[in-house]
Amino acid sequence: MKLNCDLGESFGQYSLGCDEQAMAVIDMANIACGFHASDPNVMAQTLSLTKLHNVEIGAHPSYPDRQGFGRRSMQLSNTELTNLLHYQIATLEGMAKVQGLSLSYVKPHGALYNDMMANSELLNTIAQAIASYPSELKLMVLSKIDNSQAIKIAHKAGIELLFEVFADRQYTPDGSLVSRNLEGSVHNETKLLEQVSELKQFGTITTRDGSKLTLQCDSLCVHGDNPSAVAQIAKIKQIIGSNE
Repeated sequence: MKLNCDLGESFGQYSLGCDEQAMAVIDMANIACGFHASDPNVMAQTLSLTKLHNVEIGAHPSYPDRQGFGRRSMQLSNTELTNLLHYQIATLEGMAKVQGLSLSYVKPHGALYNDMMANSELLNTIAQAIASYPSELKLMVLSKIDNSQAIKIAHKAGIELLFEVFADRQYTPDGSLVSRNLEGSVHNETKLLEQVSELKQFGTITTRDGSKLTLQCDSLCVHGDNPSAVAQIAKIKQIIGSNE
């Protein structure tokens, strides 16, 4: 069970997150590609950190929504979305190659990720876009109670999937994330660590209504937004290691 984290989201004089500290305790970095955050200098610095800590690199593309931090949905044609993804992935890959690095997966950001998981046609477009990209890349998706549709789409496109679970989010019985608008949707540290421990030991999480949900987990999503969040990653790492 690898730990993935969204990083490289600073821009110009605006510094976001604790990338240097987080990079030291994660396995996979989802690096912003410029459309919701980042710039060439931030991208190069973030990539250098992955090299220093031997962290796997993933492209983190979004809708072209810098003002909304990629959290607003957009209506795009299949061609527009495909070109949008290729542009962002190629940008990060080119910067990575300068440092002798390579990408291994793609994890869409924000609204694009949520829309992908709610709309099978959009998921298919994204899968086909990754399949048509020259480099062989995996696609990270939200693990649900039934992953058969995502697996079918990926198989048709000829790509591999990585299923992720969110360490700090509360789940509904059907395997969806509880809306952030509802109280308790984001776990405090105690509940977060309890959820990680249960997932590691039993492969299950306890949902909002108290039922048990079995989820495939190739990667656990964590956050490095602040020093407290980074400290939580270290504790998560201890839990995962303690049960290996």
